[in-house]
Amino acid sequence: MSHLTNLCCNEATGYVRTIGNELPRQGDSGMRILVIEDELRMLELLRQGLYESGFTVMTAADGEAGLGIAMNYDFDAIVLDIGLPKRDGFEVARTLRERKRNTPLLMLTARDAEDDIIRGLDLGADDYMTKPFSFPELVARLQSITRPLREEGSGRIEAGELVVDTVRHQAARGQVALDLTRTEFALLTCLARSSGQCVSRSALMECVWGPNPEVGAGALDVLVNALRSKVDAPFPRKLIGTVRGRGYMLKIEPKASGGRQP
Repeated sequence: MSHLTNLCCNEATGYVRTIGNELPRQGDSGMRILVIEDELRMLELLRQGLYESGFTVMTAADGEAGLGIAMNYDFDAIVLDIGLPKRDGFEVARTLRERKRNTPLLMLTARDAEDDIIRGLDLGADDYMTKPFSFPELVARLQSITRPLREEGSGRIEAGELVVDTVRHQAARGQVALDLTRTEFALLTCLARSSGQCVSRSALMECVWGPNPEVGAGALDVLVNALRSKVDAPFPRKLIGTVRGRGYMLKIEPKASGGRQP
């Protein structure tokens, strides 16, 4: 595996046989991963490495084919390159989220500009890695974005009319269900646990992306805005507040009688 890891980290050129779209036998982990990457050598290395790590892997070499596969099969996560032919990774991510496909997305690309990272996260990506990369870290990131979010006890967090169920991965405000991506749900959960209190930016970033996240502070602002569009925009009273220079907080909203809706 070490030889494969070195190749995957340092070689992104050359071509191998065309990889078909058939799912191989079930891997040890039972997790199904779709890899969308146009560099065929890199695609083969990712397919082989993930398969040897216990994943079941399906592949596509362009954005259009990858989008079609993602819409017709269920996956635990998608590894998505940005510089794809036919449809780039940004367009694939946007289309998946518009069509309510909330499969966790890990964007993998040679681009490392902050603007690209922010744009990808704004379109609903759950995590981001740049080439060259560590293969063990890639596996760890995939495991992280597919790991169910759990809360001790019943798994139900209530903050006024806002209810977050970390067992069922569901959230609602009053009688209105909130359709959240995994990262949006992780952010809301972190805020709900400390409702009425300021949560620092660093704590929120660690909660969403883990210790020592690669993403910059701008990515958190993008994610907060995306969450506000779902939690606050449809309602007259806004819950997610900014504590200037410190972080964000979830304001406590009293429950309304009769299950008021906006």
